Amino acid sequence: MRTVALSTLLSAALVSQAQQAPAAAAPVDATAGMVWIPGGEATLGSQEGDRDAPLHRVALSGYWIDATEVTNDQFAAFVAATGYVTDAERRPTPAEVPGVPPESLVAGSLVFTPPPDAVDLREFWRWWSYVPGADWRHPAGPRSSIRGRGRHPVVHVSWRDAAAYAKWAGKRLPTEAEWEFAARGGLDQQRYVWGAEQRVAGVLPANIWNGDFPRRNTREDGYEQTAPVRAFLANGFGLYGMSGNVWEWCQDWYHPRGYGDVTQLQQDPKGPAQSYDPQEPGAQKRVMRGGSYLCSDVYCLGYLPGTRMKSTPDTSLCHTGFRCVSDAPPPAARAVK
Repeated sequence: MRTVALSTLLSAALVSQAQQAPAAAAPVDATAGMVWIPGGEATLGSQEGDRDAPLHRVALSGYWIDATEVTNDQFAAFVAATGYVTDAERRPTPAEVPGVPPESLVAGSLVFTPPPDAVDLREFWRWWSYVPGADWRHPAGPRSSIRGRGRHPVVHVSWRDAAAYAKWAGKRLPTEAEWEFAARGGLDQQRYVWGAEQRVAGVLPANIWNGDFPRRNTREDGYEQTAPVRAFLANGFGLYGMSGNVWEWCQDWYHPRGYGDVTQLQQDPKGPAQSYDPQEPGAQKRVMRGGSYLCSDVYCLGYLPGTRMKSTPDTSLCHTGFRCVSDAPPPAARAVK
């Protein structure tokens, strides 16, 4: 197989029809299960020197954000209320993926499959498989299920799926700045969402890869794949899972210079007006943050709060989910109504 960017592989496999969630009643209290972030100023960006995530100052207004990633149970309630069908559950058309044999046009998603032998870490396709029938209900394929995993984060959801859920719930996806500000939990320019050191009292407080990536996960943190959304301690704002577990979609388009003029304080930045990825100039991509259970210090530092990832809005994977924000009034304003 020829060497291509991961997002190229994903896009070719997962392109599907655009859709809108049918109208249905949303949850009564749009801020239930959310945490109020009072806003303020902070330095955001990568402590690793990533070129597409330079340090920059932002000032944010207050907002609500989900305390956890959206769970299987929550997403199931959305689907039951609306009849929504995710991108992974839809069969792509020949027009969407030209050149693909008709018999290969089947609904499915990308699933991590540990290779049996040692591999070159540049050959990412060695541990990704397009699995027909893989979707949010069947995370490893048609014979798998989410039974007993209601409190795990929903996966195999595209950006479009996440945006549809957020609209139904009376919320929206977070801007990249809102996501990172919240992830840092009030800590400024720390390497981890919990501070400067990787371990706390000798324990790694996040669900990431332990062991020899991508062949063997020792499950030192207790999990080989996703963990329940409250399995690890919350950060300083009371938010769970802001590091590892699953990647989380953000509202922003991806651009390597998407932060604009980093010498100026930015008030409530919304991200660039358009997407550009120099690795795939023709692909429009959205930002993903937070890393996943597949992050490893030898391969992926995505679980660090300043690190970015991106993918096309129709992409779904076994380690990607989301959480939402709300523009509802702050707690004090709500109390006097």
